Amino acid sequence: MMRVTFLALLGLTAVLCDSCNLPPRLWCSSEETARNCGVEYQCARYNAIENSVKATPPVQVTLYFESLCPGCRSFIKSQLYPTWQTIPSIINVTLVPYGNAHEQKVGDHWEYQCQHGENECIGNFIETCLLHYNDMKVAFPVLACMEASGQPYDPATGQQCASQYGVDFSQVLKCSNSTLGNTLEHQMALKTEALDPPHTYVPWVTVNGVHTEQIQQEATSDLLKLVCDTYTGPKPPACTSLLDVCYKL
Repeated sequence: MMRVTFLALLGLTAVLCDSCNLPPRLWCSSEETARNCGVEYQCARYNAIENSVKATPPVQVTLYFESLCPGCRSFIKSQLYPTWQTIPSIINVTLVPYGNAHEQKVGDHWEYQCQHGENECIGNFIETCLLHYNDMKVAFPVLACMEASGQPYDPATGQQCASQYGVDFSQVLKCSNSTLGNTLEHQMALKTEALDPPHTYVPWVTVNGVHTEQIQQEATSDLLKLVCDTYTGPKPPACTSLLDVCYKL
C-alpha cells in the first residue's frame, strides 16, 4: 500500500508505455524494469524517498500510566492510539502500566498498592501480561479497547476486547495471577522509578526518552503534530496535511 501511494504521488501511475506490461507496483523493482517502463527518473526519486524513510528511526513515544487513571484513559483514547493508527511508519509506542503505584518485597514476591485501589493493580497486571505475550500491533488495540471500557480489570471486558483481535486472553489472565505476572510488573516498576526527572503525575509522556513540561503539553494537546514535527525523515501524507498554509492562486 505504501509503495502504491508513493508511486501515485510521484506521478508514475500516469505513465503509459508499450514496452511495459507490468502493474505499477513493479515498475521500480529494478533499474532495467524502470528503463523499459520509461520511469527511470520517477523511480530514482521514489527509491531515494524509500531509502531515507528506512534510514530514519521512528519517533519513540513512551507512556507511563496506570490502568484506572482518567487522564491516562483520555490520552490513550484521544491522542496516543489515534496517532499510532495514523502514522505507524514513523512512531514506536512503549506502554508502561504502573504509574503512581508502590511496591514492597514480601518474601519471594512483590506486593503492590495502587492509587485507585486493588482493581487498578489487577488492571496493571493484566495489561502488563498482555504486552508481554503480544507485539504492539495486537496488544495496543486490545489495551485501548480495555481502557475505553473503563474496566480493564474485568475478565469479561478483557475477553471481549481480546476476542476482537484473536488474542488468547486466558493466557493473559493466567499470567496476571502468577509469579511471572508479579515479576513482569516489577519490571514496569523499575522502568517507572528510573525516570529522570522522576515522574510526578500520570499520564507521563516521553519523546525519544525526554520529558519536559512543553513536550507533555504538546503531546496531550496534539500528539500527531508533535511526532510529525519531531520526525526528521520524509513526512508521510498524514503529516503534510497538517500544514496550515494558503497558496497563492
